[in-house]
Amino acid sequence: MSISRDSFDVLWVSGSPSLRCFSMPLIKRLSQHLDIAGWEYFQTLDEPGCIDTAVELLHNYLETKQISIDLVGHGIGGTIALMFARQYPEFVKSLTLLSVAAQPANTWHVNYYQQRKIYSLSRAEALLNTIHNLFREEITYHPQKLINQFNKDLDNLPLMHSLYDIEKLPMGGVSMPLMICGGQVDPILSYLELYKWKEWLKPEDIIWKCPQGSHFFHSFYPDLVCEEILKFWKKQQNLTLQKDFVQSQV
Repeated sequence: MSISRDSFDVLWVSGSPSLRCFSMPLIKRLSQHLDIAGWEYFQTLDEPGCIDTAVELLHNYLETKQISIDLVGHGIGGTIALMFARQYPEFVKSLTLLSVAAQPANTWHVNYYQQRKIYSLSRAEALLNTIHNLFREEITYHPQKLINQFNKDLDNLPLMHSLYDIEKLPMGGVSMPLMICGGQVDPILSYLELYKWKEWLKPEDIIWKCPQGSHFFHSFYPDLVCEEILKFWKKQQNLTLQKDFVQSQV
């Protein structure tokens, strides 16, 4: 577990330390407007993947702060944030999820295991195919470097995915304001998958698609994504102020 900053307004939750570089462009943009901290989940090769463990570690940290914050996460980090928000809503003012399916266990890792099972590919072959699927934008990273990064992410996954079974998690929404963000051409979180969230959305919740963005859209379009997230937070802040004003007049 890795944590930065003692005082903050926003907490970025990550379950993919080896893929941190893809989130940094957006984190840097957001940090120009608000105090943002980062929390990362780590596990060793000897530890079993368990989403509950990640949620409890996050709770242990935020419990010491005794604050309510805006929670943000991409991919498996978003899944951890979602499970945490459901279990400990008192710590979360709003929840922003990037590339998180309505079935929150459907991470990119599922695509990898499906390829290995259907096409009998090696680990390296399936990873390379998955990377090509994930990145529709032109990338400057060397393919082997990407394979190494995603290989580490497979080993750090707090879910029980395997060649023999794909874990499922409870589907549903949350009690606090929710923003769902997805890429227009994300093969993992397709248009249909993204809009499955509608079943659980409240009036104040929103779904936003990044035009032409893929699974890591926040890395390639950080300014646009930052602008949309800030608008969502500003709207929630205004609604809270209106609610407080109305209550003060009673």
